[in-house]
Amino acid sequence: MTKDDSRRIVITGIGMTAPNGNSLSEYRTNLLECRPRIGTMDLRYMGLTPAGICDFDALRYQKKRELRVGTRAGSVSIYCARESLADSGMDWEAMDSNRIGVYVGTTEHGNVETENEVHNISQFDYDTRFWSHHHNPRTVANNPAGEVTLNLGIHGPHYTIGAACAAGNAGMIQGAQMLLLGEVDVALAGGVSESIRSFGIFAGFRSQGALATNEDPNKASRPFDQERNGIVVSEGGALYTLERLSDAKKRGAHIHAEIAGWCINSDASDYVLPNAERQAECMNRAMKMAKMTPKDIGILSTHATATKQGDIQECKAIRSVFGADSKTCINNTKSYIGHCMGAAGALELAGNLPSFLDGVVHPTINVDSLDPECDLPNLILNKPVEGVAVDAILNSSFGMLGINSTLIVRRFTK
Repeated sequence: MTKDDSRRIVITGIGMTAPNGNSLSEYRTNLLECRPRIGTMDLRYMGLTPAGICDFDALRYQKKRELRVGTRAGSVSIYCARESLADSGMDWEAMDSNRIGVYVGTTEHGNVETENEVHNISQFDYDTRFWSHHHNPRTVANNPAGEVTLNLGIHGPHYTIGAACAAGNAGMIQGAQMLLLGEVDVALAGGVSESIRSFGIFAGFRSQGALATNEDPNKASRPFDQERNGIVVSEGGALYTLERLSDAKKRGAHIHAEIAGWCINSDASDYVLPNAERQAECMNRAMKMAKMTPKDIGILSTHATATKQGDIQECKAIRSVFGADSKTCINNTKSYIGHCMGAAGALELAGNLPSFLDGVVHPTINVDSLDPECDLPNLILNKPVEGVAVDAILNSSFGMLGINSTLIVRRFTK
């Protein structure tokens, strides 16, 4: 029985910026050539610290005044949204702008601006007359998505979705749901992060004993490695153009993939320590929605952040779902770009999507000595694997306060 095309949600555009690429082609090349790009930031109160820094042309779509008034998260969102729409080939200006929705997942928003403003007025004896009148619109929770609507003249709904490091998947899930509800005809959806602009995030991870250190910044992010010592905080973004298949067919759109299933659930067990049982439940429920089993999944994109317990808990979850003899290729992208927080899931999915066409799976890098507790079947390490038939990708993202998200996409077939 053929599924109604109006109930099938497809990806028709991808726009992104990551520390190692400002387009999908550049990003993918660096993943397959095992080229990370982690730099250092001279952070207030902390000194030089490894960080993933994006280098996109913000002035391509914004004026200098808009950059001064707005936020880094907003700028990343605008760049990704514009690139995604360009990739979609959509004549969006001819569309009813009330029928376009913007759904941007993020880990946090407003910390950067607040920290900077407090520091600025500290130079003037904390005289609030020197507090920026741009502060409120910069820090409201809907800012990144709202800046996209201002830049593009979009009149449909916009949400910024706070879902910790599960936010990239959550943004895409929200977009798909709104399309299925008939609330919009096009959804710009995914995740962004400006987290490297906030010293508080770095300081928090350091005090937790979870901030990566390494003499070579490009070796600092090392998920699954025995010597891993924490997270590399990074910025970035990936927004997707989502449509109902019936609409995409009408305009002859190129289709990157189809969204097959998803799940978001909660651990309800700890502020920061992941719960393997709930993570496994999230993956299983997403596969049930997609009408798939573990054998149907060609690539499992892991969340692993290179924290000791976080990686171990996720590996426990994967073993319980996929078993000891799984043929599913398992990889990780944070070893190249660090942890892009709210953008992580969206960027990690983007890096794997080309596998539908080229049959190549990029590896996890920086694994010199695999932690035995992270030894998974078919874990792809340090060099790509070719000739893989990939029909479905399972993308996992998990976040603080126990929020878990799984998104499954399938190769598009008519």
